[in-house]
Amino acid sequence: MKEMKKNKQTMVLFILCLLIPIAFFISINAGYTSIGLKDIIRIITGGGTLKENLIIMEFRMPRIIIAMLVGAGFSLSGCVLQGITKNPLADPGLMGINAGAGIVVIVFIMLSGTLSFTSIFALPIMSMIGAVITGTIIYKLSLQKNIGIRPISLVLNGVAIQAGINAVMTLIVIKLDESQHEFLVKWQAGSIWSSNWKFVIALFPWIILGFIVLMLMADKMDVLIMGDEISTGLGIAVVKEKRRLLFTAIALAASSVAISGSISFVGLIAPHLSRKLVGAKHTVLIPTCAMVGALLVLAADTIARTIIEPSEIPTGIVVSILGSPYFLFLMLKTRKVSNNSNS
Repeated sequence: MKEMKKNKQTMVLFILCLLIPIAFFISINAGYTSIGLKDIIRIITGGGTLKENLIIMEFRMPRIIIAMLVGAGFSLSGCVLQGITKNPLADPGLMGINAGAGIVVIVFIMLSGTLSFTSIFALPIMSMIGAVITGTIIYKLSLQKNIGIRPISLVLNGVAIQAGINAVMTLIVIKLDESQHEFLVKWQAGSIWSSNWKFVIALFPWIILGFIVLMLMADKMDVLIMGDEISTGLGIAVVKEKRRLLFTAIALAASSVAISGSISFVGLIAPHLSRKLVGAKHTVLIPTCAMVGALLVLAADTIARTIIEPSEIPTGIVVSILGSPYFLFLMLKTRKVSNNSNS
């Protein structure tokens, strides 16, 4: 049985490793100007014309890489949040972390005006500050003496704080000029607006470092999901490790928000799909989550920029169309399980 499960996990990872380059080439070919596979390979290897290099290397390639990094970041963040809260509905977007990160980014961009190379690298840090403050408030509000964190309280408090932050953003909109207003609307809808190599360089270290940290903590995460008492009995410093994981989840979500805006539901859907594919063992679940999230956002972004070309719609809207029914399904499933356990 163990051998069969291991073979299944290996097959899933192998298929995902094949799907990513396939999705990459489909996405890079999708657009107003269609370019064949042979031409794409020629351009990537340095044989393209000035126009081809501009389309592929400067416009499409960085956007595709950002979409995959953002998808991996949100997915890994959701995986951690669902694990440490034992709540299948936990997601950085639904818990208000994305909104907290985003409002600081919006204010920073408004005050700085045109983004310089230095301020681009400051975006994830500013986003992180907002996310940490929001995450701390939610954590404190959800913490109860002798009980700890109640998972349902964590989500409800997150939703309430997100609503409050969105109200503040609405007030900010009133004071914006037309171009800033258009940017804020696109950002709130989840638009990959920052498609150039500077933003790739700014985001890449955060996602890779977060992934490495989670892989190093994978065994501890396997123990933590067994419950606080068992974890303590096995020598795990529960509070310390949970804080470290929460900080990592916030960093992954915040850096993604800084570059892509608020794309909800990725952190909800991708971890659930990954668990169904490979199970709950984190040494396999974490890379699976990263790849599933990357594929989900890449597919959504490809649809978003081609479905009504030459115009495009925000990527977050496409993800929400997929995510909303799934969220309702999980809500009903969670309520059913809760009713069965109470009866």
